[in-house]
Amino acid sequence: MNSILNVLVIEDDIKISRFLELELSHEGYDVQLSFDGRLALELIEKEMPDIILLDVMLPGINGIEVCRRIRKISSVPVIMLTAKDGIIDRVVGLDSGADDYLTKPFAIEELLARMRALLRRNNLIENDTTLTNLKIGDITVDIEQHIVKKSDTIIDLSKKEFDLLVFLIRNEGIVLSRDKIIEKVWGYDFNGETNVVDVYIRYLRSKIDEPFSDAMIQTIRGVGYTIRNVKN
Repeated sequence: MNSILNVLVIEDDIKISRFLELELSHEGYDVQLSFDGRLALELIEKEMPDIILLDVMLPGINGIEVCRRIRKISSVPVIMLTAKDGIIDRVVGLDSGADDYLTKPFAIEELLARMRALLRRNNLIENDTTLTNLKIGDITVDIEQHIVKKSDTIIDLSKKEFDLLVFLIRNEGIVLSRDKIIEKVWGYDFNGETNVVDVYIRYLRSKIDEPFSDAMIQTIRGVGYTIRNVKN
């Protein structure tokens, strides 16, 4: 990032707001929260943020109207966050002036990638490939193109397998519990069983470990999983 960028999160769900505040602050953003559409507009009039994350269902003024009013005074990047995933809902959100639309629950890695794409488009961050490419050993991941290669072999991964691999690589060498992986990859409101992590770890191993000579994904019994460059 060229400098500390300001993010305004307009979301009335306190749990989601605090989750975003923690994650975005960890990524180096300066985060401000607003739980009400009308109050958010007052904040924006005082100081325009660099990017806005906007919930659709808000008290006071809903997110669609907030976005319309923002567009009357600024072209600041806006990503709508909503539980509604119908085509009509997406069209209405984008027609109101939003730059992007992300359906809850979402993986934080995807949100961060979408934010970076909008910030680059607005020349607020440099087009630095380190933001969108990850590498560990002979594995390379292009986040924006959704391409994974091991050596020169392209690995075909599902979206959830891809998200899991990205999260493991971003935390290389750190042992991650199943609960932490579920929170970050499946989302804060996932209601399924924790063994879904074990299932997807098996899927990943079958694609990036077993066909090759090195096993990078490691199980730490009683704790969780980690990924390490075993050739170091």
